[in-house]
Amino acid sequence: MYLKSFFPDPQPVQDMNAHDFFFGRPEQSQWPEYNIHIDIETDRKRTFKEVEERIKNAYMAFGSSLKDGGMEFSSGGQESGEVVGIMSENSSDYMVLVHALIANTTPFALISAYSTRFELLHAFKLSKLTRLFVQPKHLHHALSVAREIGLPSHNIYVIGGRVQGHQSLSGMIERARKSKIARFRAKPATKNTLAYLVFSSGTSGLPKAVMITHGNLLYSLFQIITRTQISALILPTPNNVPVCLAFLPMHHTYGLHVYCFQSLLAPSTIAIMPKWNINAALKAIPKYRVTNLPLIPSLVHQLLNHPRISSVDLSSIATVSSGAAYLPPPFAAKLKGLTPKESLVAEGYGMSECTISALTQLIVGTPLSSPEGQPRLAPTGSTGILIPGMQARLVREDGSEAEYNEVGELWLKGTNVSPGYWGNEQATRETFVDGWLRTGDRFSVNNDGCFFFADRAKDTLKVSGIQVSPVEIENVLLAHPEKFITDVTVAGVSGHGRTDDEKVPRAWVVLSAAGRKKDRESKAKGEQGVVDALDEWQKENLSKYKWTRGGIEIVKEIPKSPTGKVLRRILVDRYEQNLQRQKRKRGHGVKSKL
Repeated sequence: MYLKSFFPDPQPVQDMNAHDFFFGRPEQSQWPEYNIHIDIETDRKRTFKEVEERIKNAYMAFGSSLKDGGMEFSSGGQESGEVVGIMSENSSDYMVLVHALIANTTPFALISAYSTRFELLHAFKLSKLTRLFVQPKHLHHALSVAREIGLPSHNIYVIGGRVQGHQSLSGMIERARKSKIARFRAKPATKNTLAYLVFSSGTSGLPKAVMITHGNLLYSLFQIITRTQISALILPTPNNVPVCLAFLPMHHTYGLHVYCFQSLLAPSTIAIMPKWNINAALKAIPKYRVTNLPLIPSLVHQLLNHPRISSVDLSSIATVSSGAAYLPPPFAAKLKGLTPKESLVAEGYGMSECTISALTQLIVGTPLSSPEGQPRLAPTGSTGILIPGMQARLVREDGSEAEYNEVGELWLKGTNVSPGYWGNEQATRETFVDGWLRTGDRFSVNNDGCFFFADRAKDTLKVSGIQVSPVEIENVLLAHPEKFITDVTVAGVSGHGRTDDEKVPRAWVVLSAAGRKKDRESKAKGEQGVVDALDEWQKENLSKYKWTRGGIEIVKEIPKSPTGKVLRRILVDRYEQNLQRQKRKRGHGVKSKL
């Protein structure tokens, strides 16, 4: 089936540098002086004007010639051959660097500061780095990998400090401020000019570098503006500046857009955490009267199970959003119970390949909302409806169109969709087909146009020739009335199927306090434990072919990526390795008897 967003289309994208939209809009001259950044570790504050001035001096430094005291970074997007890596934890200067490079039309690659050597080598090679900005604490790690790819030491700079032998971002900004370099506007760009590279999550296989253009970036912002206006959701006024707690990594699409881009649509304050620390976050929320809390499911899980969460003052929270991965409905309901009654707890769906977002739970201003503007959210369990400017198809495995209420792979189209993967034509051809983005995620959609997540296409199992959704099994286990578990993931494993290559469901569960107590007491009495109780529960609520014939295993935690995506492959690999060891032991035992 084919679906189009209920919202009006956003304004079309013109050829322009995205910087001119971020900092060249007429209404910004009327903004009051306000703090756009607060470093929660030092309490250091920077106003909007201060950050804007740092960005201007930075791109003056980047764009000026060497003879004039500049850095002479190449401009012109992909055609320049220049790619600048950014390898840093969150900071105010992270945003400064991002916007200065956009203004100079110098493409940059967002690289995780937490990468292993193998991951870093892959990122450096794939992005073809010509320069790198890195935090001092990660410099040694970066230098050893840079030598391997031939990136010269003099092209490696420092962000967030100073290190002898390396130029720093602060030093470049200071020289440009004091010099007599002629001021110039942002470099010209078209809507097809490459802005940056962001790495896919790599939950299966090595990450790919997603290309995002100036046009993609601008359209993603126009989508937000259109949705905000039509939904009658008022943008913050200058006298009521919202505060967003920033702990999601800025090297990921979600954190980058919320903190570095969307924060410039209206006055807002970003309270910056270098990286996630749950205790620091719980202190910062009441201290800075945080109003907006962007989250990912793994952090929702941590917050819900923190021993002090019920005593933390969350009265300032107005909006909680969850993205980057599927949020089970029980988690959303429990989170809503902790925030003020009038607060909004919403989930969305997006991916790096569509710049950031594709679905939203906010349905105000659409045919689905009542005349009074209620309900504000799509039905419980729904990921939402298409955001402005998006088109969608649901496609069966054989390539035909799925019907309403039938699960199929989600294909997306819109001006926010990436042109493809950097340096990987095969992956681009496989994922971007005739103008459509194949998401690899399976959804169903009801007659009202509300989408419901089913699972990742590659995670779906076939048991006895019938498709089985791991997410359905996970939701059933989470719904046990005695709340024995706080987290769960299901994946296919071998060794229990009707054939050698058939994969059957296996569940890994994290026990709640109630679950741990039940397990201790049951084992002491020789009675049924939590695993047996969960097994009975799923057999009561699932068809036989969906049962976890691969078993249910208790684990301390579910491994997840920094953006909250479950790394099922780690658990499956561990299980398969143990299975092979057991087979070898049995084989050796048979030989010894003979």
